[in-house]
Amino acid sequence: MPGRVLIFDDDEDILAMCSHAIASFGWEVHTRSDCNNIFTTLETVKPSVILMDNGIRNPSGMAATQMIKSHSNYKNIPVIYFSANSEIKDLAKKAGADTYLEKPFNIKDLERVINSVLEPNGK
Repeated sequence: MPGRVLIFDDDEDILAMCSHAIASFGWEVHTRSDCNNIFTTLETVKPSVILMDNGIRNPSGMAATQMIKSHSNYKNIPVIYFSANSEIKDLAKKAGADTYLEKPFNIKDLERVINSVLEPNGK
């Protein structure tokens, strides 16, 4: 059941690669290189899933994820935290993300993790 994926990452190469891959899964892809006006972005895009980079700024991926997960209108949108940081599992938990994906990753891993947060027993 394809929907909309919103990707927050400050690396244009990651945005391009993820966009291409996710579009090939049949999803509509939206990207942002910062988290400015995050609630306006969420209201406009209405994502089914969010990919949130740990290293993004304005605010940080950690702060942005916490903001999303504490907002009554957006807290149920699955957030996949992704980073090359070796502490990604702990960072994702601290941020309140639904799951995480360690960079670098392959396309199959990306598809698997997106599907895992959307399937009823996928977590």
